[in-house]
Amino acid sequence: MEEFDFIGPNDQPALLAITSPEALALAKTTLSEMGYKVHVVESHPQFETRYTQVNYQVVIIEENFAGGNLLDNPSLQMLQVLPMSQRRYATFFLIGPNFESLNTLQAFSQSVHCVLNFNELPMLSEVLQKTIAENDLFLNTFREVQRRVYQKGA
Repeated sequence: MEEFDFIGPNDQPALLAITSPEALALAKTTLSEMGYKVHVVESHPQFETRYTQVNYQVVIIEENFAGGNLLDNPSLQMLQVLPMSQRRYATFFLIGPNFESLNTLQAFSQSVHCVLNFNELPMLSEVLQKTIAENDLFLNTFREVQRRVYQKGA
Protein backbone atom coordinates (compact mmCIF):
# COMPACT_ATOMS: atom_id res chain seq x y z
CA MET A 1 0.00 0.00 0.00
CA GLU A 2 1.35 3.42 -0.94
CA GLU A 3 1.35 5.38 2.32
CA PHE A 4 1.84 8.85 0.83
CA ASP A 5 0.02 8.65 -2.49
CA PHE A 6 -1.28 12.11 -3.42
CA ILE A 7 -4.85 12.44 -4.65
CA GLY A 8 -5.46 15.69 -6.50
CA PRO A 9 -8.81 17.43 -6.96
CA ASN A 10 -9.06 16.21 -10.56
CA ASP A 11 -8.15 12.59 -9.79
CA GLN A 12 -10.72 9.83 -10.00
CA PRO A 13 -9.74 7.41 -7.22
CA ALA A 14 -10.75 3.76 -7.28
CA LEU A 15 -10.23 1.15 -4.56
CA LEU A 16 -9.73 -2.54 -5.30
CA ALA A 17 -10.11 -5.27 -2.68
CA ILE A 18 -9.49 -8.30 -4.89
CA THR A 19 -7.49 -11.42 -4.04
CA SER A 20 -7.70 -13.27 -7.37
CA PRO A 21 -4.59 -12.26 -9.39
CA GLU A 22 -6.38 -12.52 -12.75
CA ALA A 23 -9.37 -10.46 -11.62
CA LEU A 24 -7.10 -7.91 -9.94
CA ALA A 25 -4.97 -7.46 -13.06
CA LEU A 26 -8.03 -7.04 -15.27
CA ALA A 27 -9.75 -4.59 -12.91
CA LYS A 28 -6.59 -2.54 -12.41
CA THR A 29 -5.91 -2.32 -16.15
CA THR A 30 -9.53 -1.50 -17.00
CA LEU A 31 -9.83 1.26 -14.41
CA SER A 32 -6.45 2.74 -15.33
CA GLU A 33 -7.48 2.85 -18.99
CA MET A 34 -10.69 4.63 -17.93
CA GLY A 35 -8.61 7.31 -16.20
CA TYR A 36 -8.95 6.20 -12.59
CA LYS A 37 -6.16 6.39 -10.04
CA VAL A 38 -6.20 2.86 -8.65
CA HIS A 39 -5.37 1.84 -5.10
CA VAL A 40 -5.07 -1.85 -4.26
CA VAL A 41 -5.41 -3.23 -0.74
CA GLU A 42 -4.44 -6.68 0.46
CA SER A 43 -6.28 -6.96 3.78
CA HIS A 44 -9.44 -5.83 5.52
CA PRO A 45 -7.63 -3.39 7.85
CA GLN A 46 -5.94 -1.80 4.81
CA PHE A 47 -9.33 -1.51 3.13
CA GLU A 48 -10.87 0.25 6.10
CA THR A 49 -7.90 2.63 6.41
CA ARG A 50 -7.90 3.49 2.71
CA TYR A 51 -11.66 3.87 2.42
CA THR A 52 -11.86 6.24 5.37
CA GLN A 53 -9.02 8.43 4.04
CA VAL A 54 -10.19 9.05 0.48
CA ASN A 55 -13.56 9.68 -1.20
CA TYR A 56 -13.35 6.88 -3.75
CA GLN A 57 -15.50 7.08 -6.86
CA VAL A 58 -15.33 3.35 -7.57
CA VAL A 59 -14.92 0.49 -5.10
CA ILE A 60 -14.62 -3.13 -6.23
CA ILE A 61 -14.67 -5.91 -3.64
CA GLU A 62 -14.25 -9.61 -4.29
CA GLU A 63 -16.68 -11.76 -2.32
CA ASN A 64 -13.79 -13.97 -1.11
CA PHE A 65 -11.39 -11.08 -0.50
CA ALA A 66 -8.48 -11.87 1.86
CA GLY A 67 -9.58 -15.45 2.42
CA GLY A 68 -13.07 -14.57 3.59
CA ASN A 69 -16.42 -15.46 2.16
CA LEU A 70 -19.59 -13.56 1.37
CA LEU A 71 -21.02 -13.96 4.88
CA ASP A 72 -17.72 -13.17 6.61
CA ASN A 73 -16.20 -10.32 4.63
CA PRO A 74 -15.30 -7.46 7.03
CA SER A 75 -14.70 -5.00 4.18
CA LEU A 76 -18.14 -5.61 2.69
CA GLN A 77 -19.74 -5.58 6.14
CA MET A 78 -18.13 -2.21 6.89
CA LEU A 79 -19.63 -0.71 3.73
CA GLN A 80 -23.05 -2.21 4.38
CA VAL A 81 -23.45 -0.37 7.69
CA LEU A 82 -22.00 2.99 6.65
CA PRO A 83 -24.47 5.89 6.61
CA MET A 84 -25.52 7.08 3.17
CA SER A 85 -23.69 10.35 3.72
CA GLN A 86 -20.45 8.36 3.48
CA ARG A 87 -21.56 5.97 0.72
CA ARG A 88 -23.27 8.12 -1.88
CA TYR A 89 -20.13 9.39 -3.56
CA ALA A 90 -18.88 5.97 -4.63
CA THR A 91 -20.22 3.27 -6.90
CA PHE A 92 -19.77 -0.17 -5.32
CA PHE A 93 -19.18 -3.39 -7.21
CA LEU A 94 -19.07 -6.93 -5.80
CA ILE A 95 -17.45 -9.64 -7.90
CA GLY A 96 -17.29 -13.38 -7.41
CA PRO A 97 -18.22 -16.80 -8.74
CA ASN A 98 -21.59 -16.98 -6.96
CA PHE A 99 -23.31 -14.00 -8.58
CA GLU A 100 -25.52 -13.64 -11.60
CA SER A 101 -24.02 -10.64 -13.38
CA LEU A 102 -26.05 -7.42 -13.20
CA ASN A 103 -28.67 -9.04 -10.97
CA THR A 104 -30.17 -6.02 -9.23
CA LEU A 105 -31.78 -8.06 -6.46
CA GLN A 106 -28.45 -9.68 -5.54
CA ALA A 107 -26.78 -6.26 -5.64
CA PHE A 108 -29.48 -4.74 -3.44
CA SER A 109 -29.24 -7.58 -0.92
CA GLN A 110 -25.49 -6.94 -0.58
CA SER A 111 -25.86 -3.11 -0.47
CA VAL A 112 -23.82 -2.58 -3.63
CA HIS A 113 -24.67 -1.04 -6.99
CA CYS A 114 -23.67 -4.01 -9.12
CA VAL A 115 -22.68 -7.67 -8.84
CA LEU A 116 -20.56 -9.35 -11.47
CA ASN A 117 -19.68 -13.00 -11.99
CA PHE A 118 -16.02 -13.83 -12.65
CA ASN A 119 -17.03 -15.27 -16.03
CA GLU A 120 -18.21 -11.81 -17.10
CA LEU A 121 -15.04 -9.93 -16.10
CA PRO A 122 -14.04 -9.39 -19.74
CA MET A 123 -17.08 -7.06 -19.90
CA LEU A 124 -15.86 -5.06 -16.89
CA SER A 125 -15.31 -1.81 -18.79
CA GLU A 126 -18.85 -1.80 -20.19
CA VAL A 127 -20.37 -2.79 -16.83
CA LEU A 128 -18.42 -0.07 -15.01
CA GLN A 129 -19.48 2.60 -17.48
CA LYS A 130 -23.14 1.53 -17.39
CA THR A 131 -23.38 1.25 -13.61
CA ILE A 132 -21.50 4.48 -12.88
CA ALA A 133 -23.67 6.38 -15.38
CA GLU A 134 -26.87 4.96 -13.84
CA ASN A 135 -25.70 5.87 -10.34
CA ASP A 136 -24.74 9.39 -11.40
CA LEU A 137 -28.12 9.88 -13.09
CA PHE A 138 -29.96 8.57 -10.03
CA LEU A 139 -28.11 10.90 -7.64
CA ASN A 140 -27.94 13.92 -9.95
CA THR A 141 -30.87 15.77 -8.35
CA PHE A 142 -29.62 15.10 -4.84
CA ARG A 143 -26.12 16.33 -5.67
CA GLU A 144 -27.48 19.46 -7.37
CA VAL A 145 -29.68 20.34 -4.38
CA GLN A 146 -26.80 19.67 -2.02
CA ARG A 147 -24.52 21.93 -4.07
CA ARG A 148 -27.11 24.75 -4.03
CA VAL A 149 -27.67 24.46 -0.28
CA TYR A 150 -23.94 24.54 0.31
CA GLN A 151 -23.54 27.64 -1.87
CA LYS A 152 -26.32 29.49 -0.02
CA GLY A 153 -24.77 28.69 3.35
CA ALA A 154 -21.28 29.82 2.34
